[in-house]
Amino acid sequence: MSPRSRYILPALLTLVALVCVRLGIWQLHRLAGRRAANRAAAAARHAPEVDLTRMSDTAGTFRLAERRVRAVGHYDPAREIVLRGVSFEEAPGVQVVTPLLLPGGAAVLVKRGFVPAPDAVSADLRGLDEPGEVAVHGVAIAIENRGRPGAPLTQNGRTTWARLELDTLRRLLPYPVLGVYLLQTPDSGLPHFPRRLALPALDDGPHLSYAIQWFAFAATALIVGGIVAFRSPARGPDHPAPR
Repeated sequence: MSPRSRYILPALLTLVALVCVRLGIWQLHRLAGRRAANRAAAAARHAPEVDLTRMSDTAGTFRLAERRVRAVGHYDPAREIVLRGVSFEEAPGVQVVTPLLLPGGAAVLVKRGFVPAPDAVSADLRGLDEPGEVAVHGVAIAIENRGRPGAPLTQNGRTTWARLELDTLRRLLPYPVLGVYLLQTPDSGLPHFPRRLALPALDDGPHLSYAIQWFAFAATALIVGGIVAFRSPARGPDHPAPR
């Protein structure tokens, strides 16, 4: 290795190490933010149940995110929403989301649960209606508002969606829609399908492992750079080693 390379390569590896350290610190910040959000969500889930039956303030419902809620109304199966590309216990399928019409004139979307489908798109939804007045218990989850459609896909005459998107829903549905959906909790008195799903776990996610990986990359870059910088230069034939 030339003398010039002995200085350039360690400098580049030091720069790589600094970038890796910065990325590791960024992941630690994300971990701290996630843990704070988890603490707030856990506190909200342990708060008293909220009755949405008379709720008409569609804008103010965001504050109910992660709260346990109850709503009584009638489902509108004609405007059911199917979310594609999901799985349950490694089985592909879809999730069924049905508007629940409240007495006050607004509607809240209820994520009723999972239905298997071999292609995770086209599921047989016959026989899943729940007619009459129903009382739904669940946890309110804020609906994201990204300002773009939820990737609609029409196949065999049925449109499926990749995600819920609030502005799109409010344009498509003919009644006011609350800013949260209800993740209906499992109950032995409910039909077997759709399969009600448990709440998402409040865990740390992958941020800590990602941070450790970035710090490991930084350490590796520094070690290699140090070896290159302090290694004795190879001696050519004109510079024999001393006896």
